[in-house]
Amino acid sequence: MYEPIRTKSVHSPMAGTTSDFPHRSREEELDIQLAGHLAALLAVTDDLRALAPSAELEAAAERLAEQVTRLRGGRTPARAVASGGRKTQLTALHQRAHTLAGRALVVAASRADTAAAILAAEQMDAHAAALGPRELAPH
Repeated sequence: MYEPIRTKSVHSPMAGTTSDFPHRSREEELDIQLAGHLAALLAVTDDLRALAPSAELEAAAERLAEQVTRLRGGRTPARAVASGGRKTQLTALHQRAHTLAGRALVVAASRADTAAAILAAEQMDAHAAALGPRELAPH
């Protein structure tokens, strides 16, 4: 009446060895996360440059691109340029950039990446100054 199971269970989460599963170190995960935040900040910076060109935004975009390239092992980030714009778009973009720079700063600090942390802090300051005290959303 009872016959034992002769095949491996399909319900076991990891049948076999775990050595075939790709693992990343904490540092690699933080590099990926930091590169993502800086790439998003670069995209917003490029949008701001299209709406209100300035030498400061140009320099910031170049520095951000350098850091993203470094963190991605030499692969350059994709960049697109938007066109046109109004004051309300500028405010929203500066708020978004400030938030992204803050996220990048947290990750850079946790992985002790001084260059990225300094860049992120500078970007937070620049976008906070562009917004003014009233327009900066509380976090």
